[in-house]
Amino acid sequence: MNVNALIPDSPPLPVAADAAPAPVSAPALLYEMIRSFTTLARTLNLSHAVTELNSTRQTLRRHITQLEEAAGQKFFVIEGRHYQLTPYGEEMLPEALDLLARGKLWVTGQTGHVNNLLRFSHEASSGWSYYQQQQPLTHIWDAGSDLLRDSVTGWSKADGYLESEAMAGIRPYLMVYRRSDHGWICCEIGENSFYSGWWGWKNARSSIGRDLGKFPGGADFEGLMNQSFEEVMATGGLRLDEVVTQFPRETGGEPFPLAYQRLLLGGRFPDNSFALISIVERSQKIRIQGLDQSVLEQMPADAQVDYRR
Repeated sequence: MNVNALIPDSPPLPVAADAAPAPVSAPALLYEMIRSFTTLARTLNLSHAVTELNSTRQTLRRHITQLEEAAGQKFFVIEGRHYQLTPYGEEMLPEALDLLARGKLWVTGQTGHVNNLLRFSHEASSGWSYYQQQQPLTHIWDAGSDLLRDSVTGWSKADGYLESEAMAGIRPYLMVYRRSDHGWICCEIGENSFYSGWWGWKNARSSIGRDLGKFPGGADFEGLMNQSFEEVMATGGLRLDEVVTQFPRETGGEPFPLAYQRLLLGGRFPDNSFALISIVERSQKIRIQGLDQSVLEQMPADAQVDYRR
């Protein structure tokens, strides 16, 4: 007996009228399209963007059109023959810049995840290198750092407000940044902070008002820092990273190895605008995958914060 012959054909299942459409695949040239978007967003001039990209007007316009069609939103408007970002374009720009920066690191194997936490590295042709690995927040308690523990406690009691009395004890050890239309701007450096101790108080104060791209490390440094800063701004929370790099103590001087923990906190200025708080403490143990403990032995003995409760 043919069993299959006894089984009636099943009617096709009905398709719900409000069924979700099939997911749209990303365009094959998405990376180049994002480059076109970010370059035009920066220059707001078609000719300048075409020259910088070594492309053509037709190609750049096509890339922007394809992005806008995929998003269902306009990225630019043209006013008086000049390009201007729409509110949606402004909203999309930071993530686009981050995708480009991460893409450059990914393709060379410089970024990845360790235990689901982000790790990336950068080695410049000048010999400068920068390694950063996100750490579990439990290391704040495990590392035995009074500064990091007290920073979290004060921040929590202050509801993130910089001017709160609960922040007074750690305020001299902080660096504070504000998000501007041109990136992150340093607006406060504590006189007892790691940065002040390394560069000297007078030199450190010269960094107030500078964006990250003007700090030692330049644009490379800015790109590496941006992702962490944007994450904390988005969550309003906290993040712990360990960093191993080299910095000179004066312009053009010999670079020294440094290993430190950096705690980022989502804070608030008195007007409730966002304040990015950074606290840096010397590492007692290297926790970045692939790096050994020798950096700690090479660090200058005074590369630390003299924290007093």
